[in-house]
Order: sequence, then structure tokens, then C-alpha cells
Amino acid sequence: MYFIVYVSAAVTWFSPTELRALLASCRLNNERAGITGMLLYKDGNFMQALEGDENAVRALHARIEVDRRHHGLLTICSGQADARQFEQWSMAFVDLGAPAEDLPAGYSRFFDLPLTDPVFVQSPNRCQELLNLFRQID
Repeated sequence: MYFIVYVSAAVTWFSPTELRALLASCRLNNERAGITGMLLYKDGNFMQALEGDENAVRALHARIEVDRRHHGLLTICSGQADARQFEQWSMAFVDLGAPAEDLPAGYSRFFDLPLTDPVFVQSPNRCQELLNLFRQID
């Protein structure tokens, strides 16, 4: 199982309607390609984990890199994993800008940093902590 985690910044802010349309497209395409993962969005920044067959994940990542809806894409970590972390979702989604009561127990204000903050970029384990916190959502 191959995975990639990256962060990027949106060129323009996404409205809730635009986010829903993006997710619908991602979910359909990911299902076709056998890719699972999670997308986090906050204040115009994205963090995404993709996992699946290495060729499929690398091909999707290459398309994402040239997508004009965002810029500053930084790959935080990638490699082989023993198992999927997000197997039940073609693309799980959490808007970290949601009211605090809508976020899971254990959510730390530490994670209110922009998703492109150097602390995430320089410490991939922080990204994994954030993604794992949301793994159990319905």
C-alpha cells in the first residue's frame, strides 16, 4: 500500500458549495482508481492523505500538482504502509473551520495552525496525528 500526504493553499477560498462539488468529483474518481484517503480544509489550506496502488496514487498526485485551484503544494511524506488508514472512505472530509463543538473530542487548538505551517511541513508526525484524529469519523 502506497501513501502520500501533502499540503497546499487554495488560490481562492472555497465556498461550502464548491467544497461539496470538489468532494463529489474526488470521491467518484478515487473509487474508480481504488484510492482512499482524507481531505482536511481550513481557511483556504488543504491537507490530504491518499493511499492505494502506488501507480494510481502517484498518477493522481501528479494531476493534483498541476491543478490550478491551489498552489504551494508540499509533499510532507510518502512511502509504503502495511495497511490503509482510511479504508472506509474514497475521500473523507473535515472542515477544520467548523465550530469547535462539531470537531471530535481530543481536537487540540494546536491544530488551528494553518495546515501549511512549517510545524506540519517539518514534522510529518504532526500531520499523521491530525489525520489520525479524524480517522474514526462517521
